[in-house]
Amino acid sequence: MKIENIDLGEKPLLLAPMEDVTDPSFRYICKQFGADMMYTEFISSDGLIRDARKSLQKLEIYDYERPIGIQLYGHLLEPMVEAARIAETARPDLIDINFGCPVRKIANRGAGSGMMNNVPLMVEMTKAIVDAVKLPVTVKTRLGWDDNSKFIVDIAERLQDVGIKALTIHGRTRAQLYTGRADWTLIGDVKNNPRMYIPIIGNGDVVGPESAKEMFDRYGVDGIMIGRATYGRPWIFKEIKHYLTTGDFMTPLTIREKVDFAKSHLKKSLEIKGSPVGIFEMRRHLTNYFKALPNFKETRMKLVTSMDVDELMATLEDIAIRYEDSETANSEI
Repeated sequence: MKIENIDLGEKPLLLAPMEDVTDPSFRYICKQFGADMMYTEFISSDGLIRDARKSLQKLEIYDYERPIGIQLYGHLLEPMVEAARIAETARPDLIDINFGCPVRKIANRGAGSGMMNNVPLMVEMTKAIVDAVKLPVTVKTRLGWDDNSKFIVDIAERLQDVGIKALTIHGRTRAQLYTGRADWTLIGDVKNNPRMYIPIIGNGDVVGPESAKEMFDRYGVDGIMIGRATYGRPWIFKEIKHYLTTGDFMTPLTIREKVDFAKSHLKKSLEIKGSPVGIFEMRRHLTNYFKALPNFKETRMKLVTSMDVDELMATLEDIAIRYEDSETANSEI
C-alpha cells in the first residue's frame, strides 16, 4: 500500500492518533512491535495557531518514528489551513484531517465527526488544505452522523476528487460513539467502489489477529488502523502480523517480557518529558500492561501513586518475580 510516495508494504497496520495516549514514548514502543505508520495525538487547529504550549508539544516527532503523520481537527476553514501550514514545518510525512472524533465537546462545535453534518464545508476545507501544503493529505472519518446519514460512499468520492491520498473510515456513526458494533460492510463498499483508487484503511473493532484478517480478507481494505486495542497491548501489531504470515497465534508475552517493555516505556517517557510529567503520563499505561493479573490492587496503587523512579522500577521488577513464578507453576500443571 502506498500513500503517494510513502510505501507501507502489504497489509500495513497503523496506530490511530489518540489524545493522551499516542505520545512519543508510546509511539516508541508501538514502533518496536511493528506499527507501519503512526500519528501524533490529534491537535486542535485553534490551539496550534494560538501557540498553545500543549498543541505545539504534540508537533515533536523523531526520525525513528517515520513514517508519521500529524492529525488536525477544527471547525473553521482558515484556522485549519493555517494550522496545516504550521504542522508542515514539523516535517511529518503527511497531514491527516480528523473528521471522525465523536467526543461531544469537539463534535458539537462542528469539528471532528461534527463535520458529517456539513459535508460541503468538509469538502471545501479538505481542498483548501490540499492546496495549501506540499505534503500528502489524508482524512479519517466515520460512516455518517447517524443511521439516517450514512453517506460515506459519496463522501469518499468527493474527498478523493479534491486530492486526498488515502482515507481511513471508522465503521460507526457519530451517534454510536464507541458503542455497538462497527459496520465494516460500508467500508467494504467504499473500497470496492470502482470510482475509488486511493488506499482505503479500515478502523473499528479490530481487537486481535482474527478480526484483522477478516477485515483484510472479507472487506478488501488496503490497511488497518488500530486504536483502543493498542492500549495496554502495543504488541498487538506483532500478534497480527505473525497470524497473517503464519496462520498461527503468536506465543503470548510472558510477564517478564511485559515488565521489560513497561520499564523501557517508562524510561523513554522520562527521557522525553522528564519528572514529574513523565511519571504522571505513564500511570495510565503501567496499570494497563498488567490489568488482567489477579490480586493486583495493592501493586496497582503503587504504580499510580509513587513519584519515585527507583520505587516504580522496583515495583515493576516485583511484578515479574511474583507473577513469573505463577506462570511457571501453571505451565507445569
